[in-house]
Amino acid sequence: MKTWKLVAKVLVTLALLVLVLMAATWGVLRLPVFGGTWDGARLARMQQSPQFHNSRFENTPPYVSNMSVLRELHDFLGDEVREPAFEVPVLKMSADDLARPVASGLRSWWLGHASVLVEIDGVRILTDPVLSQRASPFQFVGPARLHPAPLPLEQWKNIDAVVISHDHFDHLDMNTITHLARGGTQFYVGLGIGAHLEHWQVPTNQIHEMDWWEHAELKGVTIHCTPARHYSGRTSMNNSTLWASWMIRGPQHALYYSGDTGYADHFKTIRARLGAPNLALIKVGAYGDTWMDIHMNPESAVQAHQDLGATTLLPVHWATFNLAYHDWAAPVVRTLAAAKAQGVQVVTPRVGEKFEWGVPFVNQPWFQPSQWP
Repeated sequence: MKTWKLVAKVLVTLALLVLVLMAATWGVLRLPVFGGTWDGARLARMQQSPQFHNSRFENTPPYVSNMSVLRELHDFLGDEVREPAFEVPVLKMSADDLARPVASGLRSWWLGHASVLVEIDGVRILTDPVLSQRASPFQFVGPARLHPAPLPLEQWKNIDAVVISHDHFDHLDMNTITHLARGGTQFYVGLGIGAHLEHWQVPTNQIHEMDWWEHAELKGVTIHCTPARHYSGRTSMNNSTLWASWMIRGPQHALYYSGDTGYADHFKTIRARLGAPNLALIKVGAYGDTWMDIHMNPESAVQAHQDLGATTLLPVHWATFNLAYHDWAAPVVRTLAAAKAQGVQVVTPRVGEKFEWGVPFVNQPWFQPSQWP
């Protein structure tokens, strides 16, 4: 009898612990950083999307994961050099530069990872700006920056627009969004992501929620929401919001931003429907054998650039956060090798360094100290 009482007591204790853990998880997931939910007109619009099937967004054909715990553990324990052993060179930017009117032409400043400041035909735009210290829901834990941002978050101002590719924490940063929103920035996002921004008190008139192939006008520039092959979810891989790439066309110049994506025929389709861009910001990092459907490797990124018919490739999505099981500089090294073999023009600016369309740019091997002069 005593044994059964002891067993019962242990089971009750375990049940209580499980309930406490579930309650704690429920409470954490309700924190503002995890974003909003979907109902009413927003949900109805999401459900009408050609990409929405069986209560979620889907790739066509659907992405089928072949990841396994054992494979991921094996890759995690690899011996790659996943962080630089030297200080990544960062060219500091000045807040004064953001105070001046935007000149004509096409310029870009890579801020690290997938964040790029673009000036195109008089409009100032940021792609997936993550300017916090960590790509994480919490600033005390999670992937930390391997280099500082070229300009502190609190000094960013006069940004006309932000385009968001999807809602993962290394692409959608609540602190950055709320800071820019106070300055009147307009936000262009895939279906469903507007719920996160509204939850963070971004005014509704600053949110433009779009499906693939929809577009919006801003100061003479057209912002096109275009396809990508990825997945989404602020709290799980549930594909609750729509991922996207972006084509931005001004009167004189065009820019493409891939967001996170696997290689597929959507690059050719985008070119056929919207024309070739001058500059393509294409993700080259955070890839793996089991991720290829949703995270293409550098060689596929070069092929995507060719499919787009773009003139110049600027590799993004590398060097800032330790998010994958490869050497930290491997994405750009492999990109340059593949580009050379295919005759593709690539620019590899340092963090915070300006690239201006039509102005000669000299790549420096800043990511390979052995080749420094």
